[in-house]
Amino acid sequence: MGKPRLLDLENHFAFYGAYHSNPINILIHTLFVWPIFFTSLILSYFTPAFCDLSQSGIFPSGFNYALVLNYGSAFSIFLGLFYVVLDKKAGSLAALLCLACWVGASFIAAKLGYSLAWKVVLVSQLLCWTGQFLGHGIFEVLQSLFGYEPYPGFQMRVNAKIKAEIEEWQDKKQKKVS
Repeated sequence: MGKPRLLDLENHFAFYGAYHSNPINILIHTLFVWPIFFTSLILSYFTPAFCDLSQSGIFPSGFNYALVLNYGSAFSIFLGLFYVVLDKKAGSLAALLCLACWVGASFIAAKLGYSLAWKVVLVSQLLCWTGQFLGHGIFEVLQSLFGYEPYPGFQMRVNAKIKAEIEEWQDKKQKKVS
C-alpha cells in the first residue's frame, strides 16, 4: 500500500509545478511564502495560551515571557511534523525553519505588543499576498494566454531540457534502487 496522496511528496511537487512554471513567479513565491507564515505566527502569538510555561522552568529565564504554547506554536509543530513525514531530510530542515519562525515571531510579537504588531502584519500580508497574486496573474496566466516567449523556440528548448533532466533524475534513481 502506497502513501496517501496527502503525504506524497512527489504529488505535492507535481501540483506545485503545474501552477508555478514561470521562473519569476517561482522567485516571488520563494520570497513571499515564508514572510506570510512568519507574520501569521506574529498575529497568532496573541491567541490564548494552551498552558502557561512561564513558571515551568522548561525554557531559560529570558525565554519565559515570549514563548507560549498557543495556536501559533501548535500550527508550527503540526506543519514541521507534516514536512518531516513528507521527507525526512528536507522536512527536518523545514521543521527547523518552522520552529525558528515561531521563536522569532514570538519574540517580535512580545516586543511590539498587539497594537503595533497587527499593523506590521497587515502591511506585510498585503504586500506578500499582492505579490503572490500578481505573480500568478502576470507571469503564469497571461504568459499562457498570449504564448509569450522571450525568443522563438524558447518554450520548446526549455521543455526538452526539463524532459532530459527528468530522465536523468529517473536514471539516477533507478541506479540507486538497483
